[in-house]
Amino acid sequence: MEINRRDAIGIAATALLAGATPAWAQRAPKAAPLTSTLGHDATHYGVRPGSPDDQTRVLQRALDEAARAGAPLALPPGVYRTGALNLSNGAQLVGVRGATKFVFTGGPSLLTAAGANSIGLRDITFDGSGIALPQRRGLIHCGAGRDVRITDCEIVRSGGNGVWLENVAGEVRGNIIRHIATTAVVSFDAQGLLVAQNTIADTNDNGIEILRTAIGDDGTQVIDNRIEDIKAGPGGSGQYGNAINAFRAGNVIVRGNRIRNCDYSAVRGNSSSNIQITGNSVSDVREVALYSEFAFEGAVIANNTVDRAAVGVSVANFNEGGRIAVVQGNIIRNLLPKRPIATAPEDDAGIGIYIEADSAVSGNVIENAPAFGIVAGWGKYLRDVAITGNVIRKAFIGIGVSVADGAGTALVNGNLISDAPRGAVVGLDHAKPVTPDLTRDGAARFKQIALGVNTVR
Repeated sequence: MEINRRDAIGIAATALLAGATPAWAQRAPKAAPLTSTLGHDATHYGVRPGSPDDQTRVLQRALDEAARAGAPLALPPGVYRTGALNLSNGAQLVGVRGATKFVFTGGPSLLTAAGANSIGLRDITFDGSGIALPQRRGLIHCGAGRDVRITDCEIVRSGGNGVWLENVAGEVRGNIIRHIATTAVVSFDAQGLLVAQNTIADTNDNGIEILRTAIGDDGTQVIDNRIEDIKAGPGGSGQYGNAINAFRAGNVIVRGNRIRNCDYSAVRGNSSSNIQITGNSVSDVREVALYSEFAFEGAVIANNTVDRAAVGVSVANFNEGGRIAVVQGNIIRNLLPKRPIATAPEDDAGIGIYIEADSAVSGNVIENAPAFGIVAGWGKYLRDVAITGNVIRKAFIGIGVSVADGAGTALVNGNLISDAPRGAVVGLDHAKPVTPDLTRDGAARFKQIALGVNTVR
């Protein structure tokens, strides 16, 4: 029997009303994952916000498929319990700030990216549950990647490091990192890294470590972070308890950070040439606030404020090749009391600025230094230091200069020194004063000290 067009349409409509699936619908392609303005919706892959179950398997599948599609994986608000996850090229996770939370259930790291580029993590809380991590691992662990971006996340309760990076280029910006068993951010052999505008608190080793396996150019920028409550949990003599620690890393810039309450230093550069430490605000550190030491050439320490520290600035270890520095325009005050016995310059608390070789110290203001406003040289380790145009108030000794055998030359000129009861300018044998005030009429002269016109009152 032949069916005309009108009859065919009527039959199709009747079938649809009866719930039958038309042939064209049966042949239609499978729907693509739901896509929000953020990316592919993770729930499409079976991920369940707030589930009490471990979701490692479904999260890994969702990550892999979204990365293959070149889209971010968008996670709705909720808690996601998960073990170790791997990030492939292009993997990006996006959540809702303060509402999307990963809770770690165990493994070497929560997220690992090995040789993966264009990684992105944004607006997610990563909770390490205090589970101990292996040595040299972070809750977020990335190696040999370019364009790695961790932004606006919260990283808490890591049982190891917060973020561990090796041979990485990218940025760690705008994160809150706290309650960390070792160090908040560790970078080895960076390839172009920015660590900026993070809030870091309550770590047991250091706040930020910029490290290299051998001395060389690094160029990491550590800018505008807030860092506080940094403990030296493992002890040691300065390896731990630092807000920012650069080791063997050349051309590092440390600028505009607010640092408070550290067991050791606010900024510590060890064998890091051409380091710039500028415009930082530092208070309540219990050792040297701003430090450049060991085998370095070139340090600029300028325009910082230091309030309450054992030593304000130390540029040391000429015996190890440490030389060339500018220490300029810093305000340093309210230093901690002098220790009874000093066996090295950094042991002698109550010093505003300590310097050794091929350096200029100018335009600084130092107030309330129980030991010395400025010290130049440690025994024979003194060469070509200019101390000019500084204001020193309320220091036991205003400026101390080594006059030990073999010590080189220091120029002391144009400084204003007031209320220095032991003397405005005094010769030292290591930490021991051995001359009267050299600015007084009739005082002996030493060839090591080029003493110009200083104002003393």
